[in-house]
Amino acid sequence: MTLDDLNNQTPEQAAHTFMQCCTSTAWVERMVSARPFISEQGLKRAADSAWQGLQEYDFLEAFEGHPKIGDVSSLRAKYANTKELAGNEQGLVKQANESVLETLAQGNTDYEEKFGFIFIVCATGKSAKQMSDLLQARLPNSKAQELVNAAEEQRKIFQLRIDKALAEG
Repeated sequence: MTLDDLNNQTPEQAAHTFMQCCTSTAWVERMVSARPFISEQGLKRAADSAWQGLQEYDFLEAFEGHPKIGDVSSLRAKYANTKELAGNEQGLVKQANESVLETLAQGNTDYEEKFGFIFIVCATGKSAKQMSDLLQARLPNSKAQELVNAAEEQRKIFQLRIDKALAEG
């Protein structure tokens, strides 16, 4: 899709496009309202700006749009609404050995129990071992710090997905 295509979508179509990038309703509404974008850089700046100042609820809503890292089946089932642009983000996880995947799965459970939301990391280009190490490093953090960390990772993810959306077609 081109920037012109995005700018000319109906509000409903644009909401669908942005929902592929981030499932925070408030963020999507801000992005739809921010159109038209003059440049791709302007779009990306608007995306960051729309993310700033959102509330914890909005971040948690966005995090709900992600599968647990390493849970490839949930990519297909639970999170079909973001599959168009999320399809290969966990590609390197599929190459992991069983021991690493078990450690990652247990770390995800521990993380979610402690913080109340799943571990969010921009997985593109990271192996399962790297993600497991990052998860273990973040587990000792406070909930407030992890909300900041996860929100920043979500920001990286929607920026990558915006790039993917514009690269298609």
